[in-house]
Amino acid sequence: MTDLIINNISVAPGERRTIDVAVAPMYTHDDLSITAQVVRGKKPGPTMFISAAIHGDEINGVEIIRRVLQHKSLKSLRGTLVAIPIVNVYGFLNHTRYLPDGRDLNRSFPGSAKGSLTGRVAHTFVNEIVRKCTHGIDLHTGARHRSNFPQIRADLDEPVALTMTKAFGVPLAIDSKIRDGSLRECAGDTGIPVILYEAGEALRFEETYIRAGVKGVLNVMRAIEMLPASRSKKVSPDPIVSDRTSWVRAPESGILRAYVPLGDKVKKGQTIAVVADPLGEAETPIVAETAGVVIGRTNLPLVYEGDATFHIAQYGRKVGKVEKQVEVFTEEHQPDDGYQEIPPDTETPIF
Repeated sequence: MTDLIINNISVAPGERRTIDVAVAPMYTHDDLSITAQVVRGKKPGPTMFISAAIHGDEINGVEIIRRVLQHKSLKSLRGTLVAIPIVNVYGFLNHTRYLPDGRDLNRSFPGSAKGSLTGRVAHTFVNEIVRKCTHGIDLHTGARHRSNFPQIRADLDEPVALTMTKAFGVPLAIDSKIRDGSLRECAGDTGIPVILYEAGEALRFEETYIRAGVKGVLNVMRAIEMLPASRSKKVSPDPIVSDRTSWVRAPESGILRAYVPLGDKVKKGQTIAVVADPLGEAETPIVAETAGVVIGRTNLPLVYEGDATFHIAQYGRKVGKVEKQVEVFTEEHQPDDGYQEIPPDTETPIF
């Protein structure tokens, strides 16, 4: 095994180092850095990155990475784990999705060394982190005031991405083709399979989804032989895959009263919410235009006509099976009422 070099810092096999990768300076003359923790096993294996907060207000992934880095199984690591809990440092500090120039980092890859602030951050991240890896997991949530049910998004025609998706262990997967300027597109162009875990809402820690994320990352590391196989004989069923999703929009402006939660099965023509006049004079139903499962929804009770309210994925005849898998998944990862985080060195797992 050769040394891994990030930002001109060499990390040898068996070492664990925190590296600050400088990006474009602020106009206050201060410098901000993308911080990566590199954990290298003594034996060869894949090099995988885990990234979070590419959108600065999507913070569930920050906690997922923190717990993965504390997990005792890393003592048996083969290969290298490169963990970047906060990619968009600027947005993270200001509780915002974007960078100060107003651009979306996940539409700006591969970036440019001489471009805008966002382009420079993208360029640095790609060249110092992504292109030195063989696999990747990118952690996201819904936008502000929107929640997503745990799901994997990946190009499932890519065999390694499909293997990683199945291993992760969530009940729903979206066969999502590459978007221009996304991290997945940029990594895919260089032959690096990347899957995206979506769960929860911006600016919120949601324990159930965090636990599922930690377990999912470790499952993928086992599947690509970075970690020893689990001693548990329990095997998660393959996720049900959808390649068609659509948003249901508010037919009127008013007060939203939702009838279905995340992960719920809906039928075509079912009333899933109503929009009410504040004076109580009228209620307009919101009707599901297709059968499927609710994978995203707005959390705001106030809507304008045309606002996206419910995101529905179509699963055809497998909707009933999805509903059962969602129920099992929720029960497995739901914390007890008196939840306390288990220290990582104890024998009891944190998920």
